[in-house]
Amino acid sequence: MDVGFALTEEQQALRDTVRQLVADEVTPYAAAVDERATFPQEAYDALRGADLHAVHVPQEFGGNGADALSACLVIEQVARGCASSSLIPAVNKLGSLPVLLVGTQAQKERWLRPLAEGTALFCYALSEREAGSDVASMRTRATLDGDTWVLDGTKCWITNAGEGDSYTVFAKTDPDAPRGRTISAFLVARTDPGVSFDGGERKLGIKGSPTREVRLDGVRLPADRLLGERGDGMGLAMRTLDHTRVTIAAQALGIAQGALDLAASYVQERAQVGTPVRADQGVQFMLADMAMKLEAARALTYLAACKSERGDADLTYFSAACKCVASDAAMAITIDAVQLLGGDGCTRDFPAERMMRDAKITQIYEGTNQVQRIVLARELLKATR
Repeated sequence: MDVGFALTEEQQALRDTVRQLVADEVTPYAAAVDERATFPQEAYDALRGADLHAVHVPQEFGGNGADALSACLVIEQVARGCASSSLIPAVNKLGSLPVLLVGTQAQKERWLRPLAEGTALFCYALSEREAGSDVASMRTRATLDGDTWVLDGTKCWITNAGEGDSYTVFAKTDPDAPRGRTISAFLVARTDPGVSFDGGERKLGIKGSPTREVRLDGVRLPADRLLGERGDGMGLAMRTLDHTRVTIAAQALGIAQGALDLAASYVQERAQVGTPVRADQGVQFMLADMAMKLEAARALTYLAACKSERGDADLTYFSAACKCVASDAAMAITIDAVQLLGGDGCTRDFPAERMMRDAKITQIYEGTNQVQRIVLARELLKATR
């Protein structure tokens, strides 16, 4: 198999540039962002200043035109210092990818250029309280009234909602159509009359990335806000997630790398009973296992990123696999990091416990890992018929 994920010189330079920027301008604020549970404005300003907030936007719309692997490298390095901040480039891609996939030229110009310029954050509004893994059960409606669409409903668990300026919103337009044809996608602005937000969720981890309800109360949209064809929303939502699950895997890699770095540094300096902790074979075995899990997850994630860039037919399988493997690895590695730090691992004086809380979220959002396993099994069985 041609794995095809060796980093080019440009990608290595990008990775190193982001790593230094994060060390200087993102990581120093990570603990405060978590403590305050507020949007990481310092990180957003730093990423915009370096033109790293939405690297995936094509050059024709003012962006860098970075490939999928390069976008993952950015997200991974930001997550290494602050998982909340890594959701700025990650969710900018998630929210705007439907525009890239099916948007008209006019829609791309209208919605992607402000994103590239750093004057607008993009969000993705799909989930509802009773329609998370079962998207087809959503209740949000879009009704055609003359030449305008009227949206009513509530979207939940929407990352960066309230902070974002632009939203890809999915709503039922044809509730009586066949199951896969009931939903359509729309472009909604925060300033559209009838759009509002709740106060936000009080979360276990990734606290600096606001998660809020998006409330749509008679939001009237012109016809050109329909994204793609009517009834194609379900397919568009799933196609988008096939690509962006890879970015969540990249986020998980960054969290895991940060935890491994912390643990390795800590045991180098710590001594017990007059003996360096690093000399203990049990500690060495833990570090070795952490490193192996991380590198295996990284290899799979980079491979999936290359498949995303090429649009390979087996992307669904590999995006589900890398998201599962990387987030499970991040959870295991951060738990071990807390263990290696002992009592210090349980305090907020060290970032290990924050990393562990952040890692847990990666197993749940963008499709729970249980759902990813269903997807994997379905794709596997389909291939063996």
